[in-house]
Formats: sequence, structure tokens, C-alpha cells
Amino acid sequence: MSQGQRFPVSGSARPHVRITVVETSPCDLCEDADAVLAELAKDHPISVEVVDAQSEVGRDLVARHRPPQAPLVLVDGEYFSAGRLPRRKLERTLTARHSTVQTAG
Repeated sequence: MSQGQRFPVSGSARPHVRITVVETSPCDLCEDADAVLAELAKDHPISVEVVDAQSEVGRDLVARHRPPQAPLVLVDGEYFSAGRLPRRKLERTLTARHSTVQTAG
């Protein structure tokens, strides 16, 4: 996925979760994360922004979070993972955030 590219928010009226992926090139784990996020976007209200680690924004995020491996993944601006994206953990997080929004609303 190219820098700045975004997945569309799913067709749901539910509030979306913002996911930022800081990638390097070449990066097999980054490609894996892109595939997982594209799949999750079908069932969960998410928006995904991909940021190149060498861009100004990417360098700032890497300096702030110090990931040991790419990709760095943030959920609503908070550190979520680095390296291989833990799909089940992300699914649980998305489900929990949606449940919290429903309960609060």
C-alpha cells in the first residue's frame, strides 16, 4: 500500500476506529498487516492510514514509539503493535471499542 493511502471506512453507521500503520519498504510484515486490515475493514468500522517511516510524520511516530520492528500500528493514536500484526488481538480490540461505544450511547 502506498504512503497516505487509506482504506475506506466500512459501510456501517457505527463510529470508526482510526488505525495508523507506519511502514518501511520493503517489508513483508507490512504487506501482511495491509492484507489483515483490508479483511477486517469488511466487518469492522475502521479507517486505515498508511505512513512511510521515512516521511516527516513517520519519523516522528517512530521516534515517539520506538518500535523494534516494522510495521508500527497505532489504534486511535495509541501504540498497538510492532512487527507481525496480532489479528485476534486487534479483532478483540475492535469489538471491545464498538461495545463500549454502544454502551455509552
